[in-house]
Amino acid sequence: MFSASMEQIVSLCKRRGFIFPGSEIYGGLGSTWDYGPLGVELKRNLKQAWWKSVVHEREDMEGLDAAILMHPATWKASGHVDGFTDPLVDCKSCKRRFRVDHLKEDKNKQKKCPDCGQVIDLEKNPPRLFNLMLKTYLGPVEDESAITYLRPETAQGIFVNFINVIDSRHRKLPFGIAQIGKSFRNEITPGNFTFRTREFEQMEIEYFVKPDDAGLWYKEWVAAREKWYLDLGVKKDKLRLRVHPKEELAHYAIGCTDIEYLFPFGWSELEGIANRGDFDLKQHAQFSGKDLRFYEQASNQRYLPYVIEPSGGVDRAALAFLVDAYREEEVKGAKRVVLGLHKNLAPYKIAVLPLLKKRDDIVILAKKIISGLGKKFVVKYDDTASIGKLYRRQDEIGTLYCLTVDVESLQDDKVTVRDRDSMLQDRVSLDKLEEYFNDKGL
Repeated sequence: MFSASMEQIVSLCKRRGFIFPGSEIYGGLGSTWDYGPLGVELKRNLKQAWWKSVVHEREDMEGLDAAILMHPATWKASGHVDGFTDPLVDCKSCKRRFRVDHLKEDKNKQKKCPDCGQVIDLEKNPPRLFNLMLKTYLGPVEDESAITYLRPETAQGIFVNFINVIDSRHRKLPFGIAQIGKSFRNEITPGNFTFRTREFEQMEIEYFVKPDDAGLWYKEWVAAREKWYLDLGVKKDKLRLRVHPKEELAHYAIGCTDIEYLFPFGWSELEGIANRGDFDLKQHAQFSGKDLRFYEQASNQRYLPYVIEPSGGVDRAALAFLVDAYREEEVKGAKRVVLGLHKNLAPYKIAVLPLLKKRDDIVILAKKIISGLGKKFVVKYDDTASIGKLYRRQDEIGTLYCLTVDVESLQDDKVTVRDRDSMLQDRVSLDKLEEYFNDKGL
């Protein structure tokens, strides 16, 4: 089975307009990435598939879009101000700063700088804790009273709106609140393309349950989230569940399971599902002075629900789907690159290609087809190369079907439709095209 390398994925992303280096004309800005015309379509489709699965297809979910900037007390209550830190050590030789667990070790058990190779004496040069939140200022005066933070996670916006959602939507337990949004962390060692960056997008759910039911819902959400990736085409042998041992659990977590994907650089986390207990609501109730307990009318009781949190990264998921879908194969002695994305994720569903771009009558018919199909499907027109090259180009960006308008189309009102994966072709009447693609599940 073909396995893509990171070099192949990065090359494809730049060459075909999925992902570009951020601020590239100025030499770039460390670990920032811009999603190009195809990348933004992939991300939009990915987020839409997630939202449809966890919000629209469920009766127990609500949506939210909380502000990126929040009251600074939010981050004191959540523990981020005091505890969201990494232990870092300075290399006195090259002046770089590294996480302690990223230092290299020689045969004498000496710690060495991963960049310049100089020995780092941790006794003389002990690690220091650095907060990972990005600070900014609100208002015209940059003083201590104006400090706030770019949120390091979207979860806290859900917790502080817990009572607002209950009061406005009259929800009973169990129910969840879902959110997609940007978060920011001052990562010291970002890397592996878009896997670890300082600016990233999250897909998070906070699912509120009765304390006694938390264990059951935790298991159900682990299974549901793993199934989502598999249903969108991720190969089963490239996905695994890793349960956190007790010593690895965050201070607030009762349990946590990571969904990991086998990237070219190894097994790494796609999504974490955590049983957070009642830690977050308890903290915000204490710091805000507000009663955040849920009132259960049947028992006439007030209590803090437990929270199950499935939290995934949009950028990590997009990278995993790209890696998983990429394949190279030989067709008639030539290499064919295919991005076999699931139909719900593919940036373009149909490409309309005129066989002869200098024939005005063929081009006019092709544009007419696009105006019709484009009302329901994502359709793109391309006449910038020979038909063989156009097929290969569309295969490489994951387009599901190529629709070719030729000379015969002018006489028989039919076009040739080619399937991306099988390369089989059907001759389809113009008046049957929408029905044909509906039958394909587009």
